[in-house]
Amino acid sequence: MTKSPAHSPANTLVVLDFETSGLSPSQGARAIEIGAVLIEQGQITARFSELMNPGFRISSFIEDYTGISNQMLAHASPCAEVMARFAEFIGKHHLVAHNAAFDQRFLEAEFSHIGHRYPGQFGCSLLLSRRLYPEAINHQLATLVRQKQLPTNGTFHRALADAEMTGHLWLRMLADLKQGYAIAEPPFSLMQKIMTKTKADVPKFLRQYARG
Repeated sequence: MTKSPAHSPANTLVVLDFETSGLSPSQGARAIEIGAVLIEQGQITARFSELMNPGFRISSFIEDYTGISNQMLAHASPCAEVMARFAEFIGKHHLVAHNAAFDQRFLEAEFSHIGHRYPGQFGCSLLLSRRLYPEAINHQLATLVRQKQLPTNGTFHRALADAEMTGHLWLRMLADLKQGYAIAEPPFSLMQKIMTKTKADVPKFLRQYARG
């Protein structure tokens, strides 16, 4: 049985990232790579990374943007096979992504092709960072990685690298909640609530939450 967000800790979940052939599955775009990290009790304990063959050639723009070539995809497993393995990897963990609406659309679309329904919920590190770091120049992943001096190998727009950086960003935000508001073990539900608040309301909301 899936834990509800109210009882699920925010430091145990899966962080994922898709690279895709286009912007929207409703326009025929498919996933071409998925990367994810499993975080358990604040530590990255497992990784998932696979290219996936969408069954058609991707554009030269996507090749240049991601570094993923049609030749690489020709040797990759079909999307259906990769997504079946990914479903096993995530189990019933809640998910996090940077700009989660994008990744959620592709996750649901790819799962629909194999008749699978994801039972958990999504958190968005982009929305959360806007509330917790309003002073940032912008809230792109690369900007936040530099600003917070997070671990990175310098690779962007590849799924596993982006998922790992997003994972480190998520853990940094949990650490900052502990340092700034003495909220040591926030539930996933608290992170979801923060995302819905205005930037101006967040400090007061967190102080009230910390007081119980």
